[in-house]
Amino acid sequence: MQPVRPRKSQCALLLLLLFLSTSLLAQRPIPSPPQISAGGHLLVDFDSGRVLAENGADNRLEPASLTKIMTAYVIFKELQAGNIKLDEEVLISEKAWRTPGSRMFVEVGKKVPLELLLKGTIIQSGNDSSVALAEHVAGSEATFAQMMNDHARRLDMLDTHFANSTGLPNIDHYTTPRDITKVTAASIREFPDFYAWYSIKDLTYNKIKQRNRNLLLWRDDSVDGVKTGHTEAAGYCLVASADKGDMRLVSVVMGTKSEEARARDSQSLLNYGFRFFETHQLYSAGQILADTRVWKGAVKQLQLGLAEDLHVTIPRGQYESLSAHMVLDPRIMAPVRKGKTCGHVNVSIGDEEIARVPLIAPQDVPGGGLWRRLVDSALLWWQ
Repeated sequence: MQPVRPRKSQCALLLLLLFLSTSLLAQRPIPSPPQISAGGHLLVDFDSGRVLAENGADNRLEPASLTKIMTAYVIFKELQAGNIKLDEEVLISEKAWRTPGSRMFVEVGKKVPLELLLKGTIIQSGNDSSVALAEHVAGSEATFAQMMNDHARRLDMLDTHFANSTGLPNIDHYTTPRDITKVTAASIREFPDFYAWYSIKDLTYNKIKQRNRNLLLWRDDSVDGVKTGHTEAAGYCLVASADKGDMRLVSVVMGTKSEEARARDSQSLLNYGFRFFETHQLYSAGQILADTRVWKGAVKQLQLGLAEDLHVTIPRGQYESLSAHMVLDPRIMAPVRKGKTCGHVNVSIGDEEIARVPLIAPQDVPGGGLWRRLVDSALLWWQ
């Protein structure tokens, strides 16, 4: 028996229905984020900065050893500035040796290479190594805490204050899930080589092998950091970051009830972000996107671009719905300084604007000569 073949009109109808069903599937609403049993949590895309899930993200909470993300960041900055070196020998003080909590098990009066102490702080969450580093860099832990707070202000961590380098409880020691993502993102962006240390699973010092407490390093190959924390007052905390090639997410959970809960909740947030969202780089820093008339300048035309790469995070399947247009300032008068905002790039999905980024001048445009100014003044008057 010959198979029954559909007519052309039936094929067209089937294709139309398939197109409509695909379109509706792509435009279906994003489901609500998972429910997280924490004092505060946040999920953010690293490149675009878009928040994908949050609750209590601006609550001031005790960070416990999440503090050490900033401790390490300060050390990274000092290394970058050439003020210290990885192979320096650090003398262990009695205060460092006696510091309670998680320990690297350094010994008082011994000298330990700075690199090893830094790894002990990142991998083993050593309170003793954190204090030793703070004293070596700043002379005292209190002075080092001032350096931490200076960097916090520079990174716009406005709801954060550090009183020590370890995260041990102190009434003046607090941060928020939103703030802690800022120093985490700065660490990943500015120091990728050092950031790789956060993925190391264990470290042996003084014949004692200790595991990294971030359980996700064993459970999810895309996870490459970042830091755990725990005190009785703070509960169990975890900053996690995962990279799947074209998308990196950072999650924060603070104040959960157990080590397993912080790992489970962090994994739930990461799974949600990767499942329902995608990130795209639309333009590169320095890429010329538009040119515009400059009045009374040494040149007539000014090319405009972006100061930084432009990434957007959107619901999966919505890339074809993206649109971008340039809005230029109507009259740009010389002189124009490099970096001056002369318009914006607006990126939308349908009627929803999802990004607005300044268009800037990539170089100075000095004022023109007398004749140019006179001609342009006349042209402007006629307009």
